[in-house]
Amino acid sequence: MAAVLLRHRFLLLIVLVALALLAGVGLRDPQPADEPRFVLAAERMVESGQWLLPHRGHELYAEKPPTFMWLLASAQSLTGDWRSAFLLPSWLAALLTLGLTWDLARRLWSPRIAAHAALALFVCLQFGLQAKRAQIDMVLVAMTTLSLWALCRYLLLRRDWRLLLLGTFAAGLGTVTKGVGFLPLLVFLPWLLVRRRQAVVASPASAWSWHLLAGIGGFLLGVGVWLLPLGVALLAGNDPALRGYAAELLFKQTGTRYANPWHHVRPAWYYLQVMATLWLPGAALLPWMLPAWRRRVRRMDARFVLLLGWSLLVLLFFTLSPGKREVYIFPALPALCLAAAPLLPVLLRRRGPRLVLAAWLLLLAVLALAIGLSAWPQQAPWLATQVARRGMDAASVASLGGWLLLLGGGLLALLAWSRLRRIGTAVVVGTALLWSVYGIGLMPAVDADSSARAIMRQAGERIGPEAELGLLAWREQHLLQANRELGRPVAEFGFKRPWELQWQDAARWLAEAPGRRWLFVLEDALGPCVERAHAEPIGVSNRRTWWLVPGTAVRAGCTVPPFAPEPPE
Repeated sequence: MAAVLLRHRFLLLIVLVALALLAGVGLRDPQPADEPRFVLAAERMVESGQWLLPHRGHELYAEKPPTFMWLLASAQSLTGDWRSAFLLPSWLAALLTLGLTWDLARRLWSPRIAAHAALALFVCLQFGLQAKRAQIDMVLVAMTTLSLWALCRYLLLRRDWRLLLLGTFAAGLGTVTKGVGFLPLLVFLPWLLVRRRQAVVASPASAWSWHLLAGIGGFLLGVGVWLLPLGVALLAGNDPALRGYAAELLFKQTGTRYANPWHHVRPAWYYLQVMATLWLPGAALLPWMLPAWRRRVRRMDARFVLLLGWSLLVLLFFTLSPGKREVYIFPALPALCLAAAPLLPVLLRRRGPRLVLAAWLLLLAVLALAIGLSAWPQQAPWLATQVARRGMDAASVASLGGWLLLLGGGLLALLAWSRLRRIGTAVVVGTALLWSVYGIGLMPAVDADSSARAIMRQAGERIGPEAELGLLAWREQHLLQANRELGRPVAEFGFKRPWELQWQDAARWLAEAPGRRWLFVLEDALGPCVERAHAEPIGVSNRRTWWLVPGTAVRAGCTVPPFAPEPPE
C-alpha cells in the first residue's frame, strides 16, 4: 500500500511539474537574450520555404547551426501561431530530459531513486530557467542527456550496439545543434578507468570492431543531418556568401570561439559561482554529498565514477576556455542529479539538510515579498530608477509586484505546511509555484517592454499607416515586432554591418521618398547627418534610447564617418 501511495504521489508531482513548465506558453512574445533572433530566423524559414540556411533579416545568421530553428519553425507550422509555438521545443526538451533522467536512475538503482533524480533536477534553478526560455540550451541538454542515457546503459548494463548507435547519433545531432554536443562521448574516459581497475571479460575482436563501426557511424549520421545538405549545397554552387557562412560557423564560431573568445571572458573560478547560485537548492546539499560521493568513487562503483567523472570533465572542458557563460555547464546538471539521487532518501531524513531546504524556501519567499512590496502599491525609489532605465510603465510594475506578493505568500504557506518533515515535497511544489507565477504573471508583466512590442507599436502609431519604416543599428526584437505591429514590410540595412555602411544605404532609401519614410535608430548611431531638432526620441527599450528620424531630417550629401565599434553583448 505504501508503494502505491508513493507512486501516486510521484505521478501527481510529475503532472504538476509538466504544467508548471508549460505555464505561460502563449502569454508573451520572444524576449532577449537570443529568443528574438531564433524566432526571426525560424519565421523567415516558414515564410520563404528555405530551411537550410538561417537568416537574420537579409543577412545569413552564421553563429549557430539551424537545428533549433528547424524545431521552432516546425512548432509554428503545427500550431499556426508564433506565441504558442516558440516555447514548445524547450518545454518538450525539458520533459524529455526529466524522463531520461528518471529512466536511467530506475535502471541503475530503483524506481524510488528515479523519482528523487527527476525531482532533484526539476527543483534546480537553472533547469527551470532554461525550460521557460526559447534558447538552444534546453534542447542541447535533452540531446546530451539522451546520448548519456544510451551510452551509460551500453557501458554499465548491456553491450547492445544499438544503444551505442543511439548514443553517438544523439551526440552528433547535439553537435550540429550547438558545437559542444559531442561532450557525452567523454564518458568513455572514466569508463576506461573503471575497466582498468576492475576485472572485465574481454569481448571478441570482431564484436569490438562492429561496435566501433556502429559508434562512429552513429555520430556521422547525427552530424550529417545538417552537414550533409550543407555540403551538397556548397558543392552544387559557387556562392561566396554561402562559403563565408560555412567558414564562419564551422571554424570561427566553434574552434576560435573556444580557444580565443572575443567576449564573455571570465576568470577560472567563474563556474563555481554559477553552481553556487543557479544550481540551488541542490548545491546547498553538497557538504553532505561530497563525502558520500568520495566513498563510492573509492569503491569504484562504476555508476558514480561515470556520472561524476563525466561531469568533472565537462567542467574542466569549459573552465579551460577563457570564454564562459552560465549555460555552458548546464549539460552536467542531469548527471549530477543522477549521482545525488541515491543519497537523497537518507539526506531528507536528516535535520541539517531539511533546515537547508527550509532556508531556501524562506529565502525565496523573503525576496519575492521584499521586491513585491517595493513595486506595489507604490514604487520604492531604488526600483523606480531601474524601471526608468527599462522604460516600463506603472501598470506593468504594479502587476509584477502583485504576482511577487502572491509567490512569497504561497512559499511561506508551503513552508509552514511542511513542518520540516515534508520539506522535500514542499520544495518541489514551491518550485512548481515559482515557475507557474513566472510564466503566467512575471514574464507577461514585463513583456511589452522586454519584447520591444510597446516601443514598436508606439513607433507605428507615430508615423501613421501610410508611412514606411526602416531600422538602423537595430536588435532582433525590433525587426520581429515591427513586422507584426506595422503590418507591412520594414526596411533594414544589415545587422552586423558597420553603422556607417548602414547609413549609406539608409540615406539613399530615405532620399527616394523623404516625406513618408522614417528611420528607427539607436541614439548612439544617430551620427552628424541627422538634424536632431527635426527628429524625436521614441522611448527606451532594453535599456537603450531609440529615435525616430524622418527622411526630411537627414542632411542631403552628408557622409557619416566610422563609428567606434559597439561593445559586444
